[in-house]
Amino acid sequence: MSLPAARRRVAVIGTGAIVTGSHLPALRAHAERVELVAAVDVDRGRLDAFRELAGAQVAGYTSTDAMLDAVRPDLVLIGTPPALHREQTVAALKAGAWALCEKPLCLSPAELDDITAAEDASGAYASVIFQHRYGSGAVHARDLISRGELGAPLVAHCQTTWHRDAAYYALPWRGRWATEGGGPTMGHGIHQYDLLLHLLGEWKEIRAMAARLVHDIESEDVSTALVRFRCGALATVVNSVLSPDEVSRIRIDCADATVELTHLYGHGNGDWVYTPAPHVRPERAAAWRTPGEDVPSSHAAQLGHLLDAYDRGVRPPGSGQDARAALEFAAALYKAAFTGQPVRAGEIGPGDPYYTAMHGGHPDWAPKERA
Repeated sequence: MSLPAARRRVAVIGTGAIVTGSHLPALRAHAERVELVAAVDVDRGRLDAFRELAGAQVAGYTSTDAMLDAVRPDLVLIGTPPALHREQTVAALKAGAWALCEKPLCLSPAELDDITAAEDASGAYASVIFQHRYGSGAVHARDLISRGELGAPLVAHCQTTWHRDAAYYALPWRGRWATEGGGPTMGHGIHQYDLLLHLLGEWKEIRAMAARLVHDIESEDVSTALVRFRCGALATVVNSVLSPDEVSRIRIDCADATVELTHLYGHGNGDWVYTPAPHVRPERAAAWRTPGEDVPSSHAAQLGHLLDAYDRGVRPPGSGQDARAALEFAAALYKAAFTGQPVRAGEIGPGDPYYTAMHGGHPDWAPKERA
């Protein structure tokens, strides 16, 4: 009989809304497996408020390096603005800690190379938060599609149509290339098209458009794409922060069924709907029903998978190629939109301007446009 794994010592970097609202509940959901021992924030008042909420046992630091030197945690959760992600993730890896970082993991494929090198040197791993992959409905859908139970995927739609006002962009790091890496393509729609890639696999070609229609920002506030997947399916992808009726949706039409997910910021089993084709017998369609256990998509669900990988000493989901796939898709979408040319998978590599920056070396890519 094997002994239970020791509780992992965890630190958080950043103590804002995403950490208090998502990471802290995730840690509490796995309290038998983790212990929050330290928190880092440059804002002392915010740090003290977090420690009061999280518990007196949590040591407070205003420096990431000082925390890593003093605490040597097993796992670091990163919930800071995107421009800090690469530096903080690499620092955690160099200290021997695994990292679980909010999206985007970094701002370009070239930055991801730095994280990969730090992984190789340390033996630790860095994962990005793509929590929508880990709900039981998503796990079930991926299993059905990958096994061909729904027939060949043919047509897909991926929609992130959200609404953000001027007050949202009043934070100086939002909507800026150097600090956020892009607009809704990088900061909002990435969750849905990551799930689309998770369900359909590798893509072959992308054509795209982007515009800045409303907001006074450097990046786009809407983008659209047409995507051809290696499996043969054609897909549309829309990323918007201009949409008063907010929804997140994925629909995949396969030869034998349509599977559709409709939600906003998280899904459960009930958000997935399967519609059989007319030729499908009822007893076959009955087997597509979502599983009895309902695990909502959440930070807690993803953290559980990461801890399982930590216990086994294997690469966790959301790291390595999982992290690179979404980032390379974003770079390809931007390149296709800004150049007006189709982009093929694998085309963007070292030496390509879109490998080092999502704007491809042209941060002034377009004037503000009006519909």
